Amino acid sequence: MSALPPYATTGQRVWFYTFRYVICGAILFFLIAPILTIIPLSFNAQDFFTFTPEMLSLSPEGYSLKHYEDFFTSGDWQKALKNSFLIAPAATILATALGTLAAIGLTQSHVPFRRTIMAILISPMIVPLIISAAGMYFFYSRIGLQGTYWGVVLAHAALGTPFVIITVTATLVGFDRSLTRAAASLGADPLTTFFKVQMPLIIPGVVSGALFAFITSFDEVVVVLFLGSAGQKTLPWQMFTGLREQISPTILAVATIMVFISIVLLTVLELLRRRSERLRGLSPN
Repeated sequence: MSALPPYATTGQRVWFYTFRYVICGAILFFLIAPILTIIPLSFNAQDFFTFTPEMLSLSPEGYSLKHYEDFFTSGDWQKALKNSFLIAPAATILATALGTLAAIGLTQSHVPFRRTIMAILISPMIVPLIISAAGMYFFYSRIGLQGTYWGVVLAHAALGTPFVIITVTATLVGFDRSLTRAAASLGADPLTTFFKVQMPLIIPGVVSGALFAFITSFDEVVVVLFLGSAGQKTLPWQMFTGLREQISPTILAVATIMVFISIVLLTVLELLRRRSERLRGLSPN
């Protein structure tokens, strides 16, 4: 609802503006208030988790980049960052490939038990993460993947695949199947049809799912605590360890960096969503 009709009553107008600016504003503030608190605290010149008098008075002496410097110079933090960027992209690639293929197959009308298969594939989104982590631990320990790099990658790929399936399936809802039939009638094999006809039209959904899978892997801590070893300590694991064993304001700097990374990825997702709608003719150019 972008605007009220001219015949709206006074009560409808009051409710419209109350809902839009008061209720929605309060909900938005409730959601982002913790983030708005963390960001300035990450520039605290002191080793405190509270606002100092110098910060409250906006004195330059109250602000410093030393926590960011500690993050970029600490061996533990840099190793954790490296592990995150080694695990998350690999898990994203695997989840994107499996999720895209699964979504394309499950949108075919001739596939039997499509709803049951879909429910099983997206179950990692529904089952509590601690249960999934415990199940993965017992399964991977039996096949020798517990405590290995590929064990963590496969576990994160399993968590990210449902997001890819959902986004690609939503993109395929408006896909014109006559395009693939036309390509086949002109002699194109299924692989050529997929990469030349189908993929360019569903790429926004594929990339969106890949970004969701990347965020899921990059921010995940429970599964890696169960399956990872000291050599696979990721950034969220290092933050969890820092909160439990050694309270350091560097965690605030890391949290701020991760917030900005999330903002960038969500901005990309929104741009891809709008591009997908334009390609499908759901919105004007």
